[in-house]
Order: sequence, then C-alpha cells, then structure tokens
Amino acid sequence: MVVTLLTAQVVADRVPVLTAAYRDAAQGPLPPGLLRSVLLRDSTDHTQWRIETTWASRDALTAMRATGTPRGVQIFRLAGAEPTLTIFDVVAELPPPHEEISTDGTIPH
Repeated sequence: MVVTLLTAQVVADRVPVLTAAYRDAAQGPLPPGLLRSVLLRDSTDHTQWRIETTWASRDALTAMRATGTPRGVQIFRLAGAEPTLTIFDVVAELPPPHEEISTDGTIPH
C-alpha cells in the first residue's frame, strides 16, 4: 500500500469551493486501487488543508497519475491553491478494532 498526502494553504473564502469540489469527487467514478481518501483541516491553522489517500499499490497510484492531472490536485487548484505532494510507503498498519456484539444485537459495555 501507498499513501499520498497533498498539502496546501487555502484562504478562508475559498474553503467552500474546496469542500464542494472534494464532495463532488467522492461521487465517483473513483480510480481503481483507491482504498480511502480523507480531506483534513489543521485543527489550529485553519488555512492548512490536506487530502490523504490510501492506494492498494504503487502500480495503482502510477496508473492514476498516468491519466493526467490527479483529481486531488485539481480540487486544490479550484480553490486557488497549489498543493505539494508527499508519497509514503505503508510499512505496517493496525487492524481496525472489532466491537463485540451480543446475540441480541447490542454492544456490551
């Protein structure tokens, strides 16, 4: 797996454009191999934004990038920002937590 991190500074009056463009992109179609994507805002500096995307493989990322300007870059550009890209190789991950569900369908505390 590979994680891409697009980071950009977005001025406050362009945030609605950014969030709308991200929501529109989520309607699909999504590129093959895209496992997860989240739009993140820094909790203290509200001008700092990121799109973090997890890809099934480096090949899936390469194939998407070969089709033209990536959608995440387009999203930031619509909001008037030029993002920087960082690519991370996933070397380890924790499994998602599993909650126990009783036979009556409730979650024990």
